[in-house]
Amino acid sequence: MRGAGRETGQGTGQEAREWILSPEELDAEELERFGRILDQRPASLRGRTVGMALAEQLLLVRTREGWTAPLRANAAQRAFERRRGERNIVLKARQMGLTTWAAARFFLKTITQPGTLTLEVAHTQEAAEEIFRIVYRFLEWLPGELRAGPLRTSRANVRQMVFPEMDSQYRVVSAGDRNAGRGLTVQNLHCSELARWPGDAAETLAGLRAALAPGAELIVESTPDGVGGCFHEEWQKAGETGMVRHFFPWWMEPRYRAQAVAEASLTDEERALMTRNRLGRELGLELGLDLEQIGFRRQVRANFRGLARQEYAEDAESCFLASGNSVFELAAIEARLAAALPAATQRRNGELEIWLPPLKGKEYLVAVDPAGGGSEGDYSAAEVLDLETGLQCAEFAGHVGGLELARLVTELAGEYNQAWLVVERNNHGSGVLAMAEAVCKYPRIYRQAGQPGWLTTSMSRPAALGRLDAALVEQPERFMSRRLLAECRSFVRGADGNTGARAGTHDDRVMAMAIGLGARAELLEGRRG
Repeated sequence: MRGAGRETGQGTGQEAREWILSPEELDAEELERFGRILDQRPASLRGRTVGMALAEQLLLVRTREGWTAPLRANAAQRAFERRRGERNIVLKARQMGLTTWAAARFFLKTITQPGTLTLEVAHTQEAAEEIFRIVYRFLEWLPGELRAGPLRTSRANVRQMVFPEMDSQYRVVSAGDRNAGRGLTVQNLHCSELARWPGDAAETLAGLRAALAPGAELIVESTPDGVGGCFHEEWQKAGETGMVRHFFPWWMEPRYRAQAVAEASLTDEERALMTRNRLGRELGLELGLDLEQIGFRRQVRANFRGLARQEYAEDAESCFLASGNSVFELAAIEARLAAALPAATQRRNGELEIWLPPLKGKEYLVAVDPAGGGSEGDYSAAEVLDLETGLQCAEFAGHVGGLELARLVTELAGEYNQAWLVVERNNHGSGVLAMAEAVCKYPRIYRQAGQPGWLTTSMSRPAALGRLDAALVEQPERFMSRRLLAECRSFVRGADGNTGARAGTHDDRVMAMAIGLGARAELLEGRRG
C-alpha cells in the first residue's frame, strides 16, 4: 500500500488483479476483498499470507529502541501463522511479540471484514491500556485517505474503536471486568496472559467463549505460572477441546543474546542444547544454540533463579513444574492424578463425591473448612476420612454456609457412623459450630482444650500443611479426589512467605484435608496417651 505491487497468480480463483494498492484506491469494497483473502498465500509472497504482507504495508509498531517501524513478523510470529487454526492456545517465553501479533491480526480482520466485533481481554487494566495503545497506534498511522474514508471512526477512546462504514468495532477490556463479553457476539477473541487473570479465570473464560459467534477465531496466550489454574488446564486438555497448541521458547527471539561464553566452560546440559533442538527442526530454524545464547541463558538463571524456567520457557513441561513456587511435591501429585479414579457416587449435582461408603464398625471424621455461603468467592469444603488409615472416603465442596452447611455436614457425619465432626472455628466456623450443636444437636463434635472446633493459627496451619505434604509423598494412594489434587498443584508460596491458592484458583479442599489430617493425628495421639 505504501509502494504498489501486483499479484499475477490466480490466488482467489478469479482473474489476476492487484492485491497491493495505493491508499487512495482503497475503498470499502477493496478492503472487503482483502478481508476475504487474508489467509491466502500467493506465490509471489514466498510463503507469507496476504494478511502478513498487509501488516507490513499498513501497520506500524514501536520498537524496543523507541522507534516507529513497520510490523514485520519475527520467528515466533511466523511460526504461529504457519500452524494457526480457528482455536489457538499459545505457551510462550516473555516478550516474544505474540500479544502484538494477535492484536495486529485481529485489527486487520476488523477493518477488512464488515460486521466484525473483536474483543481483547488483558489480565489487568494497565495491560489492557497498553494493548489499546498498540492498536490505537495501528489506527493513528494508517494513511490519511483510509482514516478519512472507509476507516473513519465514530469512537476511538475508552479502549474502544468503532468503524461505522465497516459496521465493525474493536474493544479492549480487563479480565477483572465481570461484564466483559456479556451480551456480545464476538468474531475475534484474544485472551492475553490467562495464567494471571484475577478471580475465577475459568468462569470468566467460559463466559467469553459463550459470546463467540460460529466460526469465530480464538487466541489464548500466556507465559506459564505453575501447574494448576485455568491456563495450565486449558493447555493440558487442548487435544480434547480442539485447540491448536503453540509453544515458543525464549531462543526464538533473536535479541536474547549476551557475551559469548568460553566453550571450555560449557556444562553437559549446555552442550546438549547446542547440539540438538527438536523444536528447531520442527519449525525450520537453525538447530542448536550458540555461545552468545548460552551466555544469555546463564544471565537469566543468575538473575531470575527459580523463575528462570517460567519466564524464559525452554520446554512445555518444565516451565509449568518449575514455576509458581508450589508448596507441595508436584511429582507426587502428578503421579497420583494419573492414577486417581472417578467417584463411585455423586450427589448434589456433583458437589458431594463418594469413593468409599461407610462400613460397619469403622470410625470416621468429617473435617470442614466453612465459607460464607455466597454464590461467589470461596467454597465450603468437607473431607471424610477413615480415622484409622487416613483414607479419603468422600468430599464436599459448594457455596453453602450457616445453617444449611451445619445440617449438611452433620447429616454426612451421621451417615458415616456418627463420625467426629471437625469444624474450623475461625471466622464463619464459629456460627456453623453453634448451629451444629444447638440446632442440629450433633453429639460428637471435636474439641481442642475444651473449645469446640479446630483453631487455625500461625503455628497450626504450617504444621497441618506439612502433614498433608508428607502424606502426598509417602501415601499418595490415600487421596481419591482429582479436584483436591488439582488444588494442591496450585497451592503456592508467595513472595511474602505466605501460602495459599494462586490467583484464580481455590484452596478450600486443601485446607479441609489439612485440618482433617491434623485433627486425626491429635485424636490418635490422645488415645495412645
